[in-house]
Amino acid sequence: MCGIVGLVSHAPVNQELYDSLTVLQHRGQDAAGIITSDGDKLHLRKDNGLVRDVFHADEHMVRLRGNIGIGHVRYPTAGCATSAEAQPFYTNTPFGIALAHNGNLTNVEELKRELFVEDRRHLNTDSDSEVLLNVFAHELMLRNTLRLTPEDVFEAIAMVHRRCRGAYACIVLINGYGVVGFRDPFGIRPACYGRRVSSKGAEFMIASESVALHALGFELVADLQPGEAVYITTDGKVHVRQCAANPVHSPCIFEFVYLARPDSVMDDVYVYKARLRMGSALARKIQREWREHDIDVVIPIPDTSRVAGAQMAQDLGVAYREAFIKNRYIGRTFIMPGQQQRKKSVRQKLNPIDIEFKGKNVMLVDDSIVRGTTSKEIIQMAREAGAKKVYFASAAPPVRYPNVYGIDMPTSSELVAHGRTVEQLESMLGADRLIFQDLADLEEAVRVGNPKIERFDNSVFTGKYVTQDIDDAYLNQLELFRSDAAKEARRRASSTVIDLHNAANR
Repeated sequence: MCGIVGLVSHAPVNQELYDSLTVLQHRGQDAAGIITSDGDKLHLRKDNGLVRDVFHADEHMVRLRGNIGIGHVRYPTAGCATSAEAQPFYTNTPFGIALAHNGNLTNVEELKRELFVEDRRHLNTDSDSEVLLNVFAHELMLRNTLRLTPEDVFEAIAMVHRRCRGAYACIVLINGYGVVGFRDPFGIRPACYGRRVSSKGAEFMIASESVALHALGFELVADLQPGEAVYITTDGKVHVRQCAANPVHSPCIFEFVYLARPDSVMDDVYVYKARLRMGSALARKIQREWREHDIDVVIPIPDTSRVAGAQMAQDLGVAYREAFIKNRYIGRTFIMPGQQQRKKSVRQKLNPIDIEFKGKNVMLVDDSIVRGTTSKEIIQMAREAGAKKVYFASAAPPVRYPNVYGIDMPTSSELVAHGRTVEQLESMLGADRLIFQDLADLEEAVRVGNPKIERFDNSVFTGKYVTQDIDDAYLNQLELFRSDAAKEARRRASSTVIDLHNAANR
């Protein structure tokens, strides 16, 4: 999961790129990067850390010169958490091109071979985003022109769609020409663009979520459709083209459950309203299956379950209380590396107000249950705070399968719901009762906002992947590469190399 942004302006964009990345910080807290163009040279700064830690005014921001640029915040998914894989990525041929990518390619090994054997291009990292950049750059180079046209750009993107499989929302800076945004033929990861009028004329912005546009005074023009591309030239001309042969709108439904900010509009769906409807659907399920419930109070797990929890309490006619106080300086725990770190972070992240728990039957509400680490700890915290009974509701169905499209959800063996019944999960997590959203109700909660959505990527719940190229061999390889044990082994290997390097230079 990542956040991407691009700007074409009449004034320096360094500060506004910085500001937009802080708005998108929820989409990535591992690394950040900005690249700008002054019409002659590209200026890049990227590193591990939060936006505020990566960019310093005197040292970095003043060097990011130019009126066009792109930015990126990331979580490590298929790659590793090193600064070498921070984005944007850059290649000098042709023209000088930089790319910021949200998603994950599923045929990356095949593409790596093609790039080396057929395209004669060198890769410097293990990142699929660098692969995507080089595929686009190669296809653009094949246009064999010294003067780039919109047709050249769109033909190159059409070839990207033919060669690349998986999820990709991308923003590309082409030095001296402009900024391009495009989305995979399934529209799995989000992207939108907007317009703002200044005294010097129209300015444009492309971003993962509409909230970044609104924060900087841009008006949302449209979401990029699956397979669609928008090319904004340095002089402010906008070109839009459908570049995929058979696009099928299949946005990731987990964006609406958890990833997106509630104040975003995504694929014409107000995320806030979708989460209200999720809460109503949970309340209806309780009324249908547990009519004589004894819930005294509904308590959300901040932040993403607040909206659903409040609506659920209202529909059930029971009290709603904000009884967990959140430390906002702790990252999202289900993506944190290492089980022990996640477990420790839950206690550092949340603190209960015990008076709201003592002697009560509490219904805790969360957006989802992934590894189960957070849920189990929170249920125990509620009991320690004096709750008589602890019930737990998830605004999403059980997460039983890994995500292969750019969210660092763990492998099947690390998903608490994989291969287990709801009753088994109740026992494992220590809940008196566990309630999951039905998938049909979840999809309806989102689709009400935009009936034109043909289907969703719901693979984390069903194991059915919309790209239809995921088999057991792929998932087994994913297990070897993305499990906590594999990540820890890579971390130790990296630390050993650093230690040896330091020792050699003493």
